[in-house]
Amino acid sequence: MDSEIKNIKKWNILYPVYINSKKTIAEGRRICVTKACENPTVTEISDCCNFLKIPCAIELDKAYPRDFMQRGRVRVLLKREDGTPYNPVISSRKQLMVNVAELVRRHPNRTKKQEPAASSAAGSSKSGKGGKKKR
Repeated sequence: MDSEIKNIKKWNILYPVYINSKKTIAEGRRICVTKACENPTVTEISDCCNFLKIPCAIELDKAYPRDFMQRGRVRVLLKREDGTPYNPVISSRKQLMVNVAELVRRHPNRTKKQEPAASSAAGSSKSGKGGKKKR
């Protein structure tokens, strides 16, 4: 058990902030806005890594140092001990972030989450009329 934990400690870390299109580069985003996705979760990132056949481990109790309210991170193992990548398409952390962000956008749970949000936004725009008038 200890050897497995020691191995995980050497894995690469992927915070959801790295691929969040709502964040700026100063806030921690690592890829361009056009390739990033909106508000990814740790479970979505983990599902995408499993889809890409990349070993990963979720750490829910950890927080991003620049924004400690953002909880959770994913540890990923990109290369085997002999140096060959687990997925030949993904050889670097940057490629992993771009591919995961693309897959998170198409995640099955994500499409279900965004539909109610769009309908509630439309309803709130109608009730926004009538505010305090200037004199």
